[in-house]
Amino acid sequence: MKGGIRWKSGDRPSIIFLLGPTACGKTELILNLCTHFPSEVVSVDSAKVYRHLNIGSAKPSAATLNKIPHRLINIADPTEIYSVARFVEDATDAIEAIVAHGKIPILVGGSMMYFNSLLNGLSELPAADVFIREELELKLEKLGIKSLHAELQHIDPFAARRIHPNSKQRIIRALEVYKSTGIPISSWWGNRKRNMLKNCYAVHQFGVIPTQRRLLHEKIERRFLQMIACGFVEEVSGLYGRGDLNNDLPAIRCVGYRQLWSFVSGETSFAEAVRRGIVTTRQLAKRQLTWMRGWDDLKLVPVDDGKKLLPTKKIVDACLKTLSRTPISLVTD
Repeated sequence: MKGGIRWKSGDRPSIIFLLGPTACGKTELILNLCTHFPSEVVSVDSAKVYRHLNIGSAKPSAATLNKIPHRLINIADPTEIYSVARFVEDATDAIEAIVAHGKIPILVGGSMMYFNSLLNGLSELPAADVFIREELELKLEKLGIKSLHAELQHIDPFAARRIHPNSKQRIIRALEVYKSTGIPISSWWGNRKRNMLKNCYAVHQFGVIPTQRRLLHEKIERRFLQMIACGFVEEVSGLYGRGDLNNDLPAIRCVGYRQLWSFVSGETSFAEAVRRGIVTTRQLAKRQLTWMRGWDDLKLVPVDDGKKLLPTKKIVDACLKTLSRTPISLVTD
């Protein structure tokens, strides 16, 4: 069977992770990689989970999804808060279903927190306490975020260093956990659930990465302008016109959407919204690359030669060459 795959007797089923910064060509790479062995794709993207966020999330086209289905795309409404915990549950179910069909799950995306939580497990944090949260939100309105962050610094210095001083949701959650349990949230972070992914699967991790950030920055700008030409503003205008969404929702806070939301709501000019969208996308790529450089067991695959972007086939061949040295045996009969 062309593109078949064999696992040695006794080996755990294999999973492939493909991480990469925004605009580095992951979609085209996956379409090529999937032709080499029986596999199914699981999207690891905090924007693509939302319906109606199509252009700005660089969601694969309908034709692409028909050819190679991607799980965990279009599974939530923009009014919903799709959490990391929900992703871990959904992704685990998807992986189990794909393996049960005798295929290899390929997880691809740029949401590094999703990848990390799936691989290393979630902290067993207590459930939310509505009353404490309401008290903290009232305190936020009255005293401001600096006051809450200072309180967190007093009770949990480690968490205060990890959480950005302007991250309202994370600061409130950290204080809520402490007030409801008496235990700092940083203590809960060390208490991870048993990670069935590592226990049950052989995880092969690849990170596509630019050697020259300038090339990625240029591609980010080209892609953002192309999104504008393809109707990105009209897409955001449609979301704004629904009347049930606001810029505090995770869907609207996604890169690009928040900036264009400011334009369609009359807060900024079109030129400023585009400029901010490009800058924010570059900042996202920088954070993603920082995650990847500190990632254990991640095999880095360059997407350029220092002067220009490499052909997709060359990147795919580099991944296949690495896989050929693992218990996965690729065969072409």
